[in-house]
Amino acid sequence: MLAGLLFAIHEAEDRPGTLAATLPFAAASLIEYQARLLVACDAAQIVVVVSRETPELMGALARIGRRGVAVDVVRTAAEALAKLHPLARVVMMADGLVTTEGVVHALAGEGGDALLVVPGAQASPLFERVGAGAAWGGVARLDARRIAEAARLPDDYDLQSTLLRAADQAGARHISLRLDDMELGHGIERRASALEERGRAVLSASMAVRPSWFERLVLRPLARAVIPVIARRAIGTGACTAAAGAAGLAGGAAIALGAPGLGVLVALAAVLLAEIAGALALFRDEPALLRASRALIMAVPAIAALLLAHEVDREAATASARLLAIGALVAAGVGERAAVAAPRRVWWGTAPGYLAILAVATLLGWPTLGLGIVAAYAALTLVVAVEWLRRVT
Repeated sequence: MLAGLLFAIHEAEDRPGTLAATLPFAAASLIEYQARLLVACDAAQIVVVVSRETPELMGALARIGRRGVAVDVVRTAAEALAKLHPLARVVMMADGLVTTEGVVHALAGEGGDALLVVPGAQASPLFERVGAGAAWGGVARLDARRIAEAARLPDDYDLQSTLLRAADQAGARHISLRLDDMELGHGIERRASALEERGRAVLSASMAVRPSWFERLVLRPLARAVIPVIARRAIGTGACTAAAGAAGLAGGAAIALGAPGLGVLVALAAVLLAEIAGALALFRDEPALLRASRALIMAVPAIAALLLAHEVDREAATASARLLAIGALVAAGVGERAAVAAPRRVWWGTAPGYLAILAVATLLGWPTLGLGIVAAYAALTLVVAVEWLRRVT
């Protein structure tokens, strides 16, 4: 059984009275991000050592508990020992640590005590020294016996340092932190401004695996700017998803009422908001809201295209725009299914990208041309995806 041991003791350096662990980070708080890394490594329990309980901390711990992991709050080593399973492997993370899933995963495997270390010359002053010329890198794998040893000491000892010393004296294996992990921003940080910037970097890295040109050029910069503000103001994912749905309805209504340019722009804004809500839901482990946001991302462009085609054909007394819209929807839908198994290319079409093209064409006064371009683009994406699938089967 894997258990996580986190700390929420130190205050933020630039926000007196606020625990560093509760500072906004990415789409949530820092301690929620740490717990997310542990849950990704199959941790079944999170034990949090605190000095005082603040409303922000209790809210963060409640959200962690909704991820299906047991969360226990303790103040001493004895309390932590009582909560942990006697045979548990414990992964301890330093108070204020920012790291990546790969680093935590390397320490979460089977084995005895192990300490992540960095060269002392390159270590931040916040990293504790272990041995000659090395510093603790903020992640450790501990046997539950180390907590039992700490429980026999007075309660006023610093538990994090005590456990670190106990593991080192027991001959813990030293695992060196890779240079590329340090370049990704691994370190201990207790300043709100610096954590916000690091959160943006984490968001950008998480979206780097999404290769669409629209996501690279539009969504990623927007997410880096907007999501930290949403986290700082404690705006819920449900509120963002609901706002995206409302904007989608407003955009469709505007198109139906004879304002196609405005309607398509509002629909595009709805899709962007749904994308942001999806990123929030992913970081906050809210699967139901993630599914809802993805449904909006697919549905809003389709409805906007059909309503726009209907309005164009109604004014021109033709059916060409409707045929183009239906063709685009069929090609885009089948292409999306085919692209699930194929490696996406940067230029491949996606629902938000199609809507962006349609919005530009509509604002220029060429909605039918826009529908035709989208239909051709979707068909080309489908053909390339199918050909790739044929080659590998």
